[in-house]
Amino acid sequence: MHPNPVFHDRDAAANLAFARERGFGVLSVNGIEGPLLAHVPFTLSADGNEAHLHLVRSNPIVRALGDGLPAVLAVSGPDGYISPDWYGVVDQVPTWNYVAVHLRGRLEPLPQDRLPELLVELSAVFEDRLAPKMAWLMDKMSPGSVERMMRAIVPVRLAIASVDGTWKLGQNKPDDVRLGAAAGVESGVGQELAALSALMRAGS
Repeated sequence: MHPNPVFHDRDAAANLAFARERGFGVLSVNGIEGPLLAHVPFTLSADGNEAHLHLVRSNPIVRALGDGLPAVLAVSGPDGYISPDWYGVVDQVPTWNYVAVHLRGRLEPLPQDRLPELLVELSAVFEDRLAPKMAWLMDKMSPGSVERMMRAIVPVRLAIASVDGTWKLGQNKPDDVRLGAAAGVESGVGQELAALSALMRAGS
């Protein structure tokens, strides 16, 4: 996360809303030989105090989990390269603008009988966004297949202790300079550049 406080101008509610909308992140814990990472879809509880997810039983994080350990779930958003030429002023350097939210807390195993409800919740969240497509439901699977699948995965939760977000959108530049970069980035290099440009135009 960028240390400049000007880029940390969203409150916890805004950062949680961003994470909830994205629903996908990189889970990281400390392992014996170094960091362990998993790319995971997740949902957030209504109060934003927990992230619910599941992991393949053979994942090294599961083997290291025990009864729980510190973890961070990093959720990335739009990002893009910023060329100094777009600013329209001298003595600027290249940089990268981006949005990222970190959810820190304790990763804990959940009882295996919680797994069905977590899977139903996860699929429902994203199937609802595909409307008017008829939502996929678990009962579309053949008898026995769900049970076989569930034996291979484990439910876990991240009990969220802190929320931090970096929204690096050129807030440290004058408006006209930031808007010049916003115009350039839309046809530049990065991910979800139209969304990044819109955020930069909106300002802090």
